[in-house]
Amino acid sequence: MKHLQKIAKLALGSAMIVSLSACSSTGSAKSSASTETVDAKEQFGCNAINVYNAGEYIDTDVLSAFEKQYNARVNYDTFDSNETMYTKLLGGSSYDVIVPSDYMIERMISENMLQPLDQSQQTNVKDYDSAVLKMRDSYDEGGKYSVPYFWGSVGLVYNKKLVSEEDIQKEGWNILKDTKYKGNIYYYDSQRDGFMVAFKALGYSMNTEDETEIQSAYKWLRDMNDTMEPAYVTDEVIDGMVNSQKAIAIMYSGDAAYVLNENEDMAWIEPDQGTNIWSDSMVIPSNASCSGLANEFINYMASYDVQLANTEAVGYTSVRSDVAEEMTAKDGDYYENDAYTVRKDGSKDEVFHYNEKLTKALSDLWNKVKVQ
Repeated sequence: MKHLQKIAKLALGSAMIVSLSACSSTGSAKSSASTETVDAKEQFGCNAINVYNAGEYIDTDVLSAFEKQYNARVNYDTFDSNETMYTKLLGGSSYDVIVPSDYMIERMISENMLQPLDQSQQTNVKDYDSAVLKMRDSYDEGGKYSVPYFWGSVGLVYNKKLVSEEDIQKEGWNILKDTKYKGNIYYYDSQRDGFMVAFKALGYSMNTEDETEIQSAYKWLRDMNDTMEPAYVTDEVIDGMVNSQKAIAIMYSGDAAYVLNENEDMAWIEPDQGTNIWSDSMVIPSNASCSGLANEFINYMASYDVQLANTEAVGYTSVRSDVAEEMTAKDGDYYENDAYTVRKDGSKDEVFHYNEKLTKALSDLWNKVKVQ
């Protein structure tokens, strides 16, 4: 069905995202993006919204479709980190919809930087995966301010020809200190997830405030750095693993799903010691100028058709159960791709919470970790 949708969308010049079938093969209804034309100016009193999202994190056709359906304009801007986005908003920039991560939403709620959503407009959340909504409650109880956009985890991608499955299952995160793989590791250059790996390897919470545990994690990372000669990377890890340039890499699940599709030698594991399960969500800043259309845009982005187009384009896991099931079905893009399906029952998995003290401590230590 997804291939027919793409054909229909192209044939209509992206005038709207069309679902050619309102039901799945089992006959269950799917909530699709409305195709009814609406005049945004007439209905909401404004016809332009400013959207701020992470780079390369959307199927741009869905923006064109929204503009045509609502006779509106979407000014789309991108950021490279939650911190960049936060700083820009503090500087007075005005956006109608932004897409931060869980811990940043928690911070922005506490600082009165977000406005409550109009729940009467958020009709598509009912089709979300219950695990996603449960996670959202940990940083936005009841979804007063946010609607999830994508979700995922952090894990290890490894080359099955070079890495023993027995080793990686047994050692988990500690395989990053196994000298058999010295010089053959990509370590993701992120202070939060870099330290998360060490905390979990040592059996600690990744939200710890205990100074002894923080220093133990720092020592774990320094030992790893000094003995393993890791390559610190960000987005270049994707092409690196597609081209089998290293044996093991710390990766975000959506990027890992792409790698597994492109290179059959690659496999994925979320270590049993636990990991970061995360979600990015759509919110409306307090200073938004077109809240009615912003709420409509968020609900549109949560619809079946748009979620399907987005997950196909980006590769991260859909927050909708029906879309995720289609992606992992036998004819889906991510059939038998372990990285696409987020673990829901990991007793040691956690969501990051905003903690200014911990953030400052890790920031000061992370650069010291990488000193050769």
